[in-house]
Amino acid sequence: MYAKFHSIGAYVPSKVLSNADLEKMVDTSDEWILKRTGIRERRIAGDSEVTSDMATKASKIAIERAGLRNSDIDLIVCATITPDYFNMPSTACIIADKLGIKNVQAFDISAACSGFVYALSVAKAFVESGMKRHVLIIGAEKFSSIVNYEDRTTCILFGDGAGASIISATDNKSEAIIDINASADGSYSDFLVTPAPGSVNPLSQKVLDEGLNFVQMKGNETFKLAVKTLTKDVKKILIDNNIDAKDIPHFVPHQANYRIIKAVGSALKMSSEQVVVTVDKYGNTSAASIPMAINDIYESGRLKRGELMLLDTFGGGLTWASAILPFAGETP
Repeated sequence: MYAKFHSIGAYVPSKVLSNADLEKMVDTSDEWILKRTGIRERRIAGDSEVTSDMATKASKIAIERAGLRNSDIDLIVCATITPDYFNMPSTACIIADKLGIKNVQAFDISAACSGFVYALSVAKAFVESGMKRHVLIIGAEKFSSIVNYEDRTTCILFGDGAGASIISATDNKSEAIIDINASADGSYSDFLVTPAPGSVNPLSQKVLDEGLNFVQMKGNETFKLAVKTLTKDVKKILIDNNIDAKDIPHFVPHQANYRIIKAVGSALKMSSEQVVVTVDKYGNTSAASIPMAINDIYESGRLKRGELMLLDTFGGGLTWASAILPFAGETP
């Protein structure tokens, strides 16, 4: 039994936060943001719109596109670092309830921007072991809930959104997920961190006064390590599977920064047609980044059944992951 990438779906909030909007909020400029990150705008969830709401909308699309019923889903894994609650119940449980899915295993994973590919590896293992047949995996973030909009180093980067996929069992090896590599190094944990609330910094007035509930990032250090790690990881997975970069129609990197994407793409000698870029219109949506990007090429007609995708991501932890897989869904 193999695991296949059966479908894709995404949800994007309607509110747009442009660089021009940010110019009015912090000391920055459209020119500076665009030059440093490649981001023009990002989407922001409404005040009453939470992570599980966006995840549920993306999930409904993924289930429908897979030709399944909600009752066919036997596992839900949600990758998020902005759950509805810190830290129970899990957002996956809430999503299951909103979908009307009862009595199935559901849990969250926390791997920051690498979360969706981490969830993909979990789903693959469950399906190939024979324990599950149709796994709903989700990357969803309301990142605006942990961003300090007075911190110009971070508020320009992040946006909100959700993406979902069904990973299903198949006996057709040509449809199977080929390989996934996921890893981590906690010695760099201070590069990307939300200091509170948690057991290190329980909620207190000090936490609020010092803004420890907002994301903090060592930008330059993270950039350098991301380029090095992503390039090394993606080269390894290609070599391990005897696949040439030129034979990958769709390289889908984490959408954190256009300069990182360009550097890794150049190192792989990939053309602009191969490299999927959505960071300009969505910003960095963390765990939702890769499924939202896959959904973009799916809905635009660029992604065809059977075509290979190379996924590559890097996030807080530090975590990183890559995957090679054919798209096994129906083309619109």
